[in-house]
Formats: sequence, structure tokens, C-alpha cells
Amino acid sequence: MQWLQRSVGLAIIGSATLGAAALWVAVASGDPETGDAPDEGLLFGIWQVFYDTDMPEPRVLLAAVGVALLLAAGVAGIERRLLTRARRSEDGNRMPLAPKLVMTETRGEYAGPVTITVLIPAHNEEGCIAETLASLQSQSLPPARIVVVADNCTDGTVGLARAAGVDVFETVDNTHKKAGGLNQALAQVLPGQGDNDCVMIMDADTTLDAGFLEGAAQRLTNDRALMAVGGLFYGEDGFGLIGQFQRNEYTRYQRDLRRRRGRVFVLTGTASVFRPRALRAVAEERGKILPGVPGDVYDTVALTEDNELTIALKTLGALMISPSECTVVTEVMPNWRGLWAQRLRWQRGALENLGAYGLRPQTFRYWMQQLGIGYGVIALGAYLLLIILMILATSNWVWFPFWIGIGLVFTLERVVTVWRGGWKARLLGLSLFPELFYAMFLNVVYLKGIWDLSLAKQADWKHVVQTGSSGPGSRAEG
Repeated sequence: MQWLQRSVGLAIIGSATLGAAALWVAVASGDPETGDAPDEGLLFGIWQVFYDTDMPEPRVLLAAVGVALLLAAGVAGIERRLLTRARRSEDGNRMPLAPKLVMTETRGEYAGPVTITVLIPAHNEEGCIAETLASLQSQSLPPARIVVVADNCTDGTVGLARAAGVDVFETVDNTHKKAGGLNQALAQVLPGQGDNDCVMIMDADTTLDAGFLEGAAQRLTNDRALMAVGGLFYGEDGFGLIGQFQRNEYTRYQRDLRRRRGRVFVLTGTASVFRPRALRAVAEERGKILPGVPGDVYDTVALTEDNELTIALKTLGALMISPSECTVVTEVMPNWRGLWAQRLRWQRGALENLGAYGLRPQTFRYWMQQLGIGYGVIALGAYLLLIILMILATSNWVWFPFWIGIGLVFTLERVVTVWRGGWKARLLGLSLFPELFYAMFLNVVYLKGIWDLSLAKQADWKHVVQTGSSGPGSRAEG
């Protein structure tokens, strides 16, 4: 691992050097050359538009590449430094879950084999709970215990769970949705857990691959400092074009995690395993280092409780991974209305989480991600707007070789990044404009989230009624 860490450092230094060299050459190459006069067009009969079909000068392209490399190297370098500092920290007051501290405290102690107790928050999940429980009971490493956390259920969820032979915990007077129900269940479960008696939280609409629990247990056995193992999720089959859009998106997310060697973006609520030490530390630091109510594991104010818990654990110095052997199948939204509601909640929740934590070393990458999304919104919007203006301003189609080349590069990236998803994923990636449409849809969701947050508009959970192979059921969008 040391040579791999050195190679990452060399790659960062190399990118920064190349970026600086490219930028220096671009600036030092002299004044821009005088080119031909631009062509003209008339928009709406009143707006005179000038355009040029020539590609930008090489020095401009070189400068753009230089800036991009410098930014990428800067972000990667800062993240690497922050990660290294967290792993080496011995400050038990600020980072009680730092790997070096945990390794020191547990040296020479044996807490028994790793076991996994599974908690499944469920609100009216009769359409999918049986399939979820079956996937758990068929694991190569069976869970020590399965608990369905039934929250204000009015359908057959409780009966189906008991018929499957698992425990049922029914919430009492819970008004805080999924987070509140889990807090009640964890308050009962955590006190009896030993250091290696881990807890997995998984959605009721998720199906685990057969080796998930065994893979997670092996990782936790091999590394005492590891505090959580997240799942890699991919979308269920079906639901036509909108389903394939989401499956492509999830495939790209998996690819990003593999390239990061499993380093976690979000401990997804679909399925994640936690050491009791990690959950107890979060509950203890609520109201101190972390936002929330003292004693609660989950912050009941957060719309995206899994994202908030991830940031909380990172703030406390926890080591977390999402390994390739821990995969799950999760639902996809069956229509655009459901997808809009789900993604708006995710986006709004992510922004609110950042607002609650502020600018800290542990949130640096998340802030950079949001800024990157914002830049993407502007860039893609400007690209499409200029195409529309060109069409309206000219009587004939004008070919811009440079931008056609950019479009081909974008198409190639769309295909390569979903290659593991199969021929349907590749075919959709190859069709440029549907992918652009989906990207614009997500961009509009991003803008709506910022708008709602700016106006302090109240956000809440929504539900979608989904029909599929497992039958009808009302599922919380998460």
C-alpha cells in the first residue's frame, strides 16, 4: 500500500506540474493572432449575432487544460492531506474514531467474531419486504439477528415480517420518519452490542447480493480501525428509458468508487454496516461537535439521514469504505414525477447538511462537489443555449467542427463510464441527446434545490406508489 500511496502523491504532483507548465506556455506564447472577421446572423429580426466557426487558438486550449489540471491536483492534494491527518490523529476529543486512536485502544483485545444485526426501517412495505428478508436469509454469512423497524404501518408489513421468522420493533409515537424510527430501535439494540457485534441499516426495498454480509464481515475482521462498510448499489431492472437513465447513473457512481479504491462518498441508506463504537460516538457527540439532539444516532432534522451520518462519522475521524464485494440492488423511480421528488430531496438534503456543518476539513470535498455541479449547470446550459441561438439566428445549419469534437468526446465518456452496465447502458450512452436531456433534468433539480433553500421553503418526505415484480407497495423515496 505504501507504493500505491506514493504513486498517488506523484500523480498529484505530476498533474500540478503539467498544469502549471501548460498555463505558463499559454501565457508566454505572445499576443493572440488576428483572425478573420466573424460571420453575422440576425436573431428575431432585431438582435445581430456574431459567430465564428474556427476552433479556439491552441494557446487558449492549453490555458484551459492547465487551469483544469491545477484545480484537479489542488483538490486531490488537499483531500489527501486531510485524509492522512485524520488517520494519524490522536486527538480523542475532536476525532475519537481516528484509526490510530482506535488501533491503540483495541491493541491486544479480542472482542469475538464479527456478527451483524440488521435493522430494516419500514413504513407500509408489504410489496417488497418479503423479497428483502429472503435476500438476507439466503446470505452466505447469515445475520445474527434481523429486526424490521415498523414505523406507523397500516398494511401487512408487520404480519409478513413475523411470518418470515424475524423480529419486529414497532415505533411508539414517532413523528420523525425514518430517522426517528431508527433512533428508537438503536436505543434498544446498541446497549447489548459488543465491539464486534455490528449493526447494518438497510432499506426495505433493497435486495442484497449473496456475499454482501460475508464481504463486510471479512473487511471488519481484517481491519480493527474500520468503522463502517457501505454498499455499492445498482438499479433494479425495468421501467423503460427512465429506469435505464438511473441504472446508468448508478453504474457511473460505482465506477467512481472503484477508482477511489472504495473511499466513501456516502454511506448509502440502501445498506451500510456500522461498528457499535461508531454509532455510540455519534450519539455522544450530538449537540457538541455534531449537530442534532444529544443521544440520537440520526439527526431527525436532516432530509438525507445517510448523507448526514456519513459527514458525522468523517468529522469524528472514522475510516469507511464501500468495497466491490458488497453490492445491492435498489429500486429505481418508475416515473419522472417520482424521480423529481426523490432527487430534489437528495439535493436539498445535501445542501442543508453542508449548511449545518459549515466549511470544515471533513466537508471540503462535498463543497467542491457542489461547486462542480454548479459549474456543470452553467457550462451545459450555456452550450445548449448557444446552439439554440445559432439555429434561430441563421437560415442554414452551421457546422462547428470544434464543438462537434467536444460532443464526440462527451459521447465517448458516456459510453466508457457505463460499459459494465451492458449493451443497453452502452446504447443509451451512445445516444447523445437523451443523455444530455437527463443531465439537464438533474441540473434543473439542482437549481430548484438551491432556490427552495434560499427561500427557506419547507421540505418534506414524499412517497411513491410503485408496482413491479414484487407487487404493489408504497415506498418511501430514499
